[in-house]
Amino acid sequence: MNELVPLSDGEFEQQRPKPVGYHLLVALPQVNETYDGTEIQKTPTERHNETIMSIVGLVMDIGSTAYLDKERFPTGPWCKEGDYVLFRANSGTRFKIENVEYRLMNDDSIEAVVPDPRGITRA
Repeated sequence: MNELVPLSDGEFEQQRPKPVGYHLLVALPQVNETYDGTEIQKTPTERHNETIMSIVGLVMDIGSTAYLDKERFPTGPWCKEGDYVLFRANSGTRFKIENVEYRLMNDDSIEAVVPDPRGITRA
């Protein structure tokens, strides 16, 4: 069986998709393995469900035509690279690189910019 060897920074950059058109690349936060303030372990299914139902992420990259439609975005972009953003659960195209989940999302899928995402959970 082959061992999984971590990617170097250069290899990661080669594998990371570059969003095209009106898409954004968003990284999802890593889910805690235990419940807050305890040592009680979450089940793998529970951690998986928390990840796929995430509503917050970090904008990693923005496609070249995102937010350029002046009719839809008269005040300009809703977010920029490096912003934490809120979006609907299950939005975008899901994929993983080295156990980090990413989403390719449409520019109009962003619902809010969040100054500090800590403590934000889905209700």
